[in-house]
Amino acid sequence: MKRTAILLSSGLLFTVATGSQAQGATPFTPGAPGISVPSLAPVTPGTIPAGAAVSDSAPTFGSPRVSNQGSVTRVVFDLPSGVTYTLIPTFGGLRLDVQGARIQPAVSAKLGVSVSEYRAGAGQATLVTPYPLAPTDGWRASEASLATGKRVLILELGPGVSGGAASSVHGQVLTSVATTVAAQSVLNAPLPGALPPGDQVISSVPLPAPILEGSNPAQPSALQGSVPGPARAALLSTPRVGKSPGQTRVVLDLPPGSSYRITPGPGGLSITLTGVTVGAQQATAVSPELRAWTYTPGPQGGTVTLSTAARTTERSGWRAQLLPPSSGDLSRLAIDLSPALADRTPLSSAQRTVQAVAPQVAARATALLALSTSLVRPRVVIDAGHGGKDPGAVGAVIEKEVTLAVALRVRDLLVPAGVDVILTRDTDRELNPVKNTDLQMRAAMGTPGTALFVSIHVNSMAPANALRGYGVETWWNPNHARSSALAALLQGNLVAQTGAFDQGLKNTQSLSVLRNSRVPAALVEIGFASHPVDGQNLQDNNYLDRVALGLAQGIREALVSGVTADQGAAPALTTKR
Repeated sequence: MKRTAILLSSGLLFTVATGSQAQGATPFTPGAPGISVPSLAPVTPGTIPAGAAVSDSAPTFGSPRVSNQGSVTRVVFDLPSGVTYTLIPTFGGLRLDVQGARIQPAVSAKLGVSVSEYRAGAGQATLVTPYPLAPTDGWRASEASLATGKRVLILELGPGVSGGAASSVHGQVLTSVATTVAAQSVLNAPLPGALPPGDQVISSVPLPAPILEGSNPAQPSALQGSVPGPARAALLSTPRVGKSPGQTRVVLDLPPGSSYRITPGPGGLSITLTGVTVGAQQATAVSPELRAWTYTPGPQGGTVTLSTAARTTERSGWRAQLLPPSSGDLSRLAIDLSPALADRTPLSSAQRTVQAVAPQVAARATALLALSTSLVRPRVVIDAGHGGKDPGAVGAVIEKEVTLAVALRVRDLLVPAGVDVILTRDTDRELNPVKNTDLQMRAAMGTPGTALFVSIHVNSMAPANALRGYGVETWWNPNHARSSALAALLQGNLVAQTGAFDQGLKNTQSLSVLRNSRVPAALVEIGFASHPVDGQNLQDNNYLDRVALGLAQGIREALVSGVTADQGAAPALTTKR
């Protein structure tokens, strides 16, 4: 059910200059396979004229040297004198814009495990990667000087690589790349989790439940808040809109003394403003996430309506933060819109528990043994999908790592509740090197006496369709009369705890771990690694905690409501093999 994943992610612009002394050692290993480096010394960049014109006599840039070690691909470029460059990690890979040199003729080739394609030409060289590039994750860049005096640019790419630009690379880092003129000003309102130094959030992400009345003024919620300072009259300006793949940001500039209240609904967000003058205006077809925005005047202010392509709730589809002024006295109410935005608020200690499950009567094979009954803890098999040499989907996350992390969390929630949890794997390994055998072995762990089988996976879509795939879904096969009921309970609890987009129940594919199981079985897809926003959900530990809690609660509900193996005989299998 897994497809090759290439994540679309918001970009990071990194501009490199080379006019100052490097600090710190460069993370480069001399003598790496495939790279001929006699020796390395700390970088001592020379003075390179920026924007040098490219002429027929200009040096060439390209022909990288490549080596691969595991999932990491290392690419080394020579840096001729007079060359400047810009590194731009985009949603399609790492792009180099080069000045002062002629790019080698256009090529298209695979360089290694983590560089699925290399393209060069028209002043650019692009390393296409099958995973996301975040500000410090998925890539690392450094410069070094060889013993001959030649300078090189070293790029290391891989899903497990982190660090971004090393200290040997000089330049300015921006939190995102503007894709429209309006987005240039929106950059003043940073994305969540990427605030510039000194920038503080006055009001942050949505809380698990709406707090509309009687909230603590010292701890305002994203659903309502006030702008600090003495009130002054002001006209609400046209909203600033920034767009990135899968997400749209709307920024409202609010004067001191004004207040806001956000009401989510099926059609989008309604924002009631007081203490500011609102003039009638509107715009339509703004972005895939924002169908329209409308200003409606009111007696004490007015209403801003953001019509979205998907429904919003108190916990999903949007995120807001009130930021202090970047200049002047207008605070910024930044609202992010995406159907993939889920609840990433931390669970309280009281929420990190599952109600106890009573012991169940042990199943007996004969009537004679049934005369002496005994009570046992109900047994549940939790399958962390993939493992070992099989990574599963590779995008914002590596599937095998996330599924194991969630499976361990589910176990830790269910065991104290009185459930006997069997994990198909508790480390990074496969059960068998042959994929079909591995899947059959997982399903076979649902031995007699097992109540339920739950397999955990991460979804993905092809690059061309990546923005269409987000949210959670649960699969079932007609291997058992109660598999569909188990799937429904898991899906319902998962959506309730995470606020993730509900993709519903699926049963149109015959899946090995389900069809080969003889107990009620379901496979949950907890998010899409290929989606730029959903991928961020999967990187967040708070979200994974909520996924685990939803699954644990769904399993408990199935156990106490009788959705177990002894409640229905397995029908004859009719699915494809």
